[in-house]
Amino acid sequence: MRPTPNPVAPGQESVWRYPRPAIAKPSDRHVRIDHRGVVVADTRAAIRTLETSHPPSWYLPTADLNSGLLHRSERRSFCEWKGHAVYWHLAVGDELLRDVGWSYPEPTQAFSILRDHVAFYAGPLDRCTVDGEQVRPQPGGFYGGWITSDLAGPFKGVSGSMGW
Repeated sequence: MRPTPNPVAPGQESVWRYPRPAIAKPSDRHVRIDHRGVVVADTRAAIRTLETSHPPSWYLPTADLNSGLLHRSERRSFCEWKGHAVYWHLAVGDELLRDVGWSYPEPTQAFSILRDHVAFYAGPLDRCTVDGEQVRPQPGGFYGGWITSDLAGPFKGVSGSMGW
């Protein structure tokens, strides 16, 4: 059963107005990831994926990543819209965050814009920001959306949302 969307305040967008199937849109917002005092990513050329009931996942261009920190994982998954995903471990100092990022090396034609971009789960990382605002991870641990104050939910991933 679809929940009732939260009221939308001025300056907010409702994730319930996002399309299904998902789409990918370029953004010039400032996206930055820091972990253990190391800049993992810093860009104004991210891609947001937008899907009904989900906060956006942010895909960052590999050119704007501290790529020496990334190590390809054996994990794989499949998205009916984007194609086959590969996952990435992040090594910062002595710490290894397993499967914290994912990418689509050969995305479907509709998501070709995601080629050479990596998205990250915000939860395991010290600081993920959009325009200086620290994000909250999408609930549930399965999805990789980033919640900012300019979004209105409720968000997929909360208890009881599997049927949305």
